[in-house]
Amino acid sequence: MAGSVLASPTFALQPSAEQLALQQNYITNFDFLNQYLPDTYEKEFERYGNRTIASFLRLVGAEMPSNSDQVKWSEQGRLHIKYTGCTSGSVINTNTATYTVPSANGVGSVAIRVGQTVFIQDATTNLSNKGIVTTVTQGGGAGVAGTFVVAYYEAGGQTFAGATSNCTVFIYGSEFKKGTNGMIGSLESEPDIYSNSPIILKDRYAVNGSDMAQIGWVEVTTENGATGYLWYLKSEHETRLRFEDYMETAMIEAVPAAAGSGAATQVINTTVGNKGSEGIFYVVNSRGNVWGGGTPTSLADWDTIVQRLDKQGAIEENVLFVNRQLSFDIDGMLAGLNGASTTAVGTPSYGASYGLFDNDVTMALNLGFSGFRRGYDFYKSDWKYLNDPTMRGGLSTNAAAFGTITGLMVPAGSTSVYDQIMGKNAKRPFLHVRYRATESEDRRYKTWITGSAGGAATSDLDAMEVNFLSERCVCTLGANNFVLFRYG
Repeated sequence: MAGSVLASPTFALQPSAEQLALQQNYITNFDFLNQYLPDTYEKEFERYGNRTIASFLRLVGAEMPSNSDQVKWSEQGRLHIKYTGCTSGSVINTNTATYTVPSANGVGSVAIRVGQTVFIQDATTNLSNKGIVTTVTQGGGAGVAGTFVVAYYEAGGQTFAGATSNCTVFIYGSEFKKGTNGMIGSLESEPDIYSNSPIILKDRYAVNGSDMAQIGWVEVTTENGATGYLWYLKSEHETRLRFEDYMETAMIEAVPAAAGSGAATQVINTTVGNKGSEGIFYVVNSRGNVWGGGTPTSLADWDTIVQRLDKQGAIEENVLFVNRQLSFDIDGMLAGLNGASTTAVGTPSYGASYGLFDNDVTMALNLGFSGFRRGYDFYKSDWKYLNDPTMRGGLSTNAAAFGTITGLMVPAGSTSVYDQIMGKNAKRPFLHVRYRATESEDRRYKTWITGSAGGAATSDLDAMEVNFLSERCVCTLGANNFVLFRYG
């Protein structure tokens, strides 16, 4: 039978301008080319939730510009003078003694002066004396320690055997006779000068022009709150989020390149001499306080921490950024202290009150505490960076895992420091980021597009490249007020 062309078609397709399932745009003629096509879900399934880990520095610090390769600031030293590990060969009951200040206290410089009165205690026997300084001899170069001579006030003279002593010495005053000259020399304060150098962080996302012409839509809900459809820039969006995380984690983990190290001597990208930077963990581990037991689990542990803080800046409010295990340990400790119990005679006891939460016995099932007070106020916050399995949360949690970090205590508020660049005192948060910037160049967070695809051509490369750059460093002021919790 001969075929014929029908006078009118059985269907007419009219494409819709929007993604709507209408009668006129529904294709009904399935054949072997399309009957086995899979069903697809447009919306991306967020199986890991919010994947970003950046937020720590936004919570505790600030960002401010700098136009130098180095950021310098000075911090106050101790007001009073104390030496430890001083030795003397003087015998017991002697009326005078010569003490040597060991190199650990600064070779060649003795800040004790003639006429000052000192307290001396032997660390072995805990016996002590008080005396007046009669002579001071400064050291004469590397390896030559300074000495000072004291005359004891006690009638029995020195109370301990000096030949094997390990003494602590501090100044408590001075004494001069009538009609004598005053103190010889003056004691200048020696503030500690600290500095840090910014590092340059870079990343890049690239897509070739051909892939840009094959559009496939994916509906996403992003970590920064945006929702909608993305196509070939879907991966660019994740590169951007990853770079934002690295801008923070680099400030946390960065270390300076030691002299002679591979980073300082090897050729990387045709250049030699990467310098590194001093990140928060490095600074606190070097000149801050370190709890080496992993997680403090008892009130006695926290008493030890409080006593250490008493010897430092005594900042009233502190924030604990912790991993899940340390958070549980703190909750368990406080729940035990705050829980109800019954005494032998049947009198209920409702535990201790820590002031920063409602410790009503009827709320005993609420075992997540946000803070407590023990000498100082401690506020607790989970730190996603320490829990993320692709970052520090994926490291060993074994108690023997040396160096595994479980938390960081950061003092709240700001402190006054002398800014060497500005040449004046300034209020600064204990943690803050300095980024390179001038009137014509802002390198806080810089992006630009190169290539010939997707817009104005900047080269003959058949692709679009999105470049990311930041130049920054973190300033950790008053590291003696921070506490790093780690194993080992």
